[in-house]
Amino acid sequence: MSAPVPVISPASTPAFLSEGGQMGARMRAYDWAASPLGTPGDWPASLRAVVGLLLNSKFPMFLAWGPQLTFLYNDSYAEVLGDKHPTALGRPFQQVWAEIWDDLWPSANEALHGRATFHEDLPLLMNRKGFMEQTWFTFSYSPVYDEAGAVAGMFCACTETTERILTARHRAEEIERMRQLFQEAPGILAVLRSPSHVFEIANDAYLKLIGRTDVVGRNVADVLPEVRDQGFVRLLDEVFASGEAHVGWEMPILLRRQPDAPLEERFVSFIFQPIRDHRGVVSGIFVEGSDVTDAVLAMRALSESELRLRQLANTIPQLAWMATPDGLLHWWNDRWFEYTGASPAEAQNEGWRNVVHPDDIAPLLARWQRSLPDGDPYESTARLRSASGEYRSFLIVAAPLRDANGTIVQWFGTNTDVTPIEQAQQELMDANRRKDEFLAMLAHELRNPLAPISTAAELLRLGVLDDAKVRQTSGVIARQVDHMTKLVDDLLDVSRVTRGLVTLRRELLDFNAVATEAVEQSGTLLDAKQHRLTVRLPEHAPLVHGDRTRLIQVLSNLLNNAARYSPSGSDVALTVEADEHEVRAIVADRGIGITPALLPHVFDLFTQAERSPDRSQGGLGLGLALVKSMVELHGGHADAHSNGAGQGSCFTITLPRARGTQAAASPAPARHPSAGTKQTRLMVVDDNVDAAQTLALLLETAGYATTVVAGGPEALQAVTQQPPALMFVDIGLPGMDGYELVRRLRALPGTAQARIVAVTGYGQPSDRARALDAGFDEHLVKPVQARAVYEILSRLAGVVPAALE
Repeated sequence: MSAPVPVISPASTPAFLSEGGQMGARMRAYDWAASPLGTPGDWPASLRAVVGLLLNSKFPMFLAWGPQLTFLYNDSYAEVLGDKHPTALGRPFQQVWAEIWDDLWPSANEALHGRATFHEDLPLLMNRKGFMEQTWFTFSYSPVYDEAGAVAGMFCACTETTERILTARHRAEEIERMRQLFQEAPGILAVLRSPSHVFEIANDAYLKLIGRTDVVGRNVADVLPEVRDQGFVRLLDEVFASGEAHVGWEMPILLRRQPDAPLEERFVSFIFQPIRDHRGVVSGIFVEGSDVTDAVLAMRALSESELRLRQLANTIPQLAWMATPDGLLHWWNDRWFEYTGASPAEAQNEGWRNVVHPDDIAPLLARWQRSLPDGDPYESTARLRSASGEYRSFLIVAAPLRDANGTIVQWFGTNTDVTPIEQAQQELMDANRRKDEFLAMLAHELRNPLAPISTAAELLRLGVLDDAKVRQTSGVIARQVDHMTKLVDDLLDVSRVTRGLVTLRRELLDFNAVATEAVEQSGTLLDAKQHRLTVRLPEHAPLVHGDRTRLIQVLSNLLNNAARYSPSGSDVALTVEADEHEVRAIVADRGIGITPALLPHVFDLFTQAERSPDRSQGGLGLGLALVKSMVELHGGHADAHSNGAGQGSCFTITLPRARGTQAAASPAPARHPSAGTKQTRLMVVDDNVDAAQTLALLLETAGYATTVVAGGPEALQAVTQQPPALMFVDIGLPGMDGYELVRRLRALPGTAQARIVAVTGYGQPSDRARALDAGFDEHLVKPVQARAVYEILSRLAGVVPAALE
């Protein structure tokens, strides 16, 4: 592109500096004394003429005059200069535009040699606002002559085209982006021109749908002959003729996507939008839509799956439901309606809230709202009201059902009744609490007797007591050891009962005699508390099949509890009743009673009421649990009744009545053994020095010569020198245990027929059986009681008369 370049000559001379806007005023005020141009009054006519021309022009212009190309410009050009204005006035051209001088100088040099130049949209990297910026200008450089006809300077008229260039570039980039978006759009896009619907453009998605590529310039009927009779060409004709858009949703279309392939059914959602020209006349149709085949097939599969899911959900025991992706519940299974008693109409429109406990609705919904956006699995608990009005706890879980693209299409949830689990957990916590309380009580009960035993032992060690004090101190030790032994026996009984290891020695018993023996056993505690005991027995003694020792233990436990938990001097009653089928023993007192909260659990293991400081004989809370277990082993049951705290208690055990005429006789009490002689030799084998020495002392006090050894090898060596008639052997010996020792003793001639008693801390029936199988004659459990030793000595005396009589 080219344009005429003006040549400035002195012929055109407008008014000089009298006008010219702001730049005229600035030139009039400028100090020209130091300027190479001199004062304006001395300027040549040609210079004044050009200055007058540019000052009165509305277009950006500047003049570079003289050897230094002094810079003069008008108001319009001041906007081009930016921050360089007004200091550019009167400065050399090269200094004003130093950053682009290399770009400007070739053209300026041409003008200074009398040759005008013209540039269109020349790019220039300028600094006029404090930073470098890319600009574009259209301008001309023209030579300016003085009066002598010589080139004295150059003149520039310019237009900045930066905005137009950038706008055009942006538009081109936008058009390119639109073209790429059109081409890469996931939906189908096409433009059809003329009434015959000729393809002007079609994007890749459209071409992929129809299975063709050579469509541009061809009409729809030729490209897709299979759709002529499916109504789509007729729809295009109607849109082109009427100018009204047409929208289709999930419409089926049969396409032959390969030349020899069969017709394939696809589903499309689309719009046919008319295109109008500048006159408003329809000139084409814009086609936009989506291939929704996968979604339609997925929805069909989902509908079928949902139907199967509903059928399945109606077979499970849980309350099941389904919800829309945004969380609206719309279906419930039959179990839900059966449990709640609600109708389908009542459940709609969030009617399900009516069956949720009011206190649980807010947290339930808050958790639901957190799951919906991202499809996080949902889990919560709430109480739901049944048709009978009862609230039960339910675990509510839900998970999203997604399509192939991962989009949530449905929620499926179940409500599982966890009330039994919560009750079991509560019972477990209660049992754990009772266990902790039991351990605390056990520590207390075991420490109590240890204190007097320790004190008594220390007094005996000092040797400062007379005979009466020694007997008194020994009595303290004996009583406390008896107390500790009973505690340990109770613990072992509980262990055996809970593991099903108790074996009853059943016989036909006179229950009146059992009750009488239980009273005798509890008499000491009843007398100590000064209670008034009333015993009522039937005239004709009822018979039961049972274990005498265990049934006496049951009744004595109940009597001991009545004695312990009643104020001193209270009334306690034992009543035995019988009818044709059952025998009942009733123990009633007027003691502390049982609270309603404790009454249902009074027979549970480790259960006790709150202990008070004065209940030093309170036990471990095992007695009633043993009572219940023992009675049930006999085929009966135990019951408790109380009107509350301070109202006394009543315990009843009920046993099946037995048929028969002759009850087993009560066993005769164990007698103290007759004194032995120094010639009767006994041996104690125990690595625990204190245990061995105390047992030997007991035997020597009874009149028997006793040898003490600490282990198996020592025992084997000692028996070869003087075989004992009776041996007490600890099983837990170091190195060679008691089982191995007794087998070796039985192999020696001197001890093959000796009586050997096992002494151990293990007292289970299996421990006793193992000891007897190994070759022991008797089995004693530590701590060894003097009474048990006396019974063994008495029992063995008739067998070994030479040694024990």
